[in-house]
Amino acid sequence: MPVRVVLADDQPLIRAGLVMVITDVPDIEVVGEAGTGAEAVRLVRELSPDVVVMDIRMPGMDGIEATRMITKDTGPPHVIVLTTFDDDDNVYNALRAGASGFLVKDMALDDIITAIRVVAAGDALIAPKVTRRLIEEFADRPQRATAPRPKEIHGITDRELEVLTLIGRGMSNARIAEAMFISGATVKAYVTRLLAKLDARDRVHLVILAYEHGLVAPTGGSGATR
Repeated sequence: MPVRVVLADDQPLIRAGLVMVITDVPDIEVVGEAGTGAEAVRLVRELSPDVVVMDIRMPGMDGIEATRMITKDTGPPHVIVLTTFDDDDNVYNALRAGASGFLVKDMALDDIITAIRVVAAGDALIAPKVTRRLIEEFADRPQRATAPRPKEIHGITDRELEVLTLIGRGMSNARIAEAMFISGATVKAYVTRLLAKLDARDRVHLVILAYEHGLVAPTGGSGATR
């Protein structure tokens, strides 16, 4: 069965471009289009898609509020937030609202197609340059950098904490394996345990926890990379 997608963007040309590309992809199908957040929520409840590609800036209800409403429903679809680079301040709010991916509109359409597949499979994805901006934003807050290790991440081992920190830096499992001199299967096992211990819904949630608890610092600090 193809991945069923709802596109939500107030710019018809953006939607048309995505539809044109997806039409030639056999494993993905656009089942609905929305020009507002409210319309996106309605379509999702009517059509039960697998993935929603959601713009942030839309008239009336914006994409963040629409994402929050969609992800609160039972058995919600995965939401990929698509935005322009000047919307960076909304990244954290979108992820907190339940988005499983965050992409920028200047990405190649093929990369967006790949992201739809990745998120539909239950993984999470954030564009690398968005990850870097998130790191800078959160690590620039002094209270984060000096905060004690919170209760929410108690109960994990030092090795698991190291993996969580590297996830927060936006590193893939393969890069984490290289950095820690362990196998990819071992990294995957660590990630699975972290998801369970921290009650995190996906990898994006682990990234948020790493930011919130001061595990990631800006360049020149304890480890973020540009």
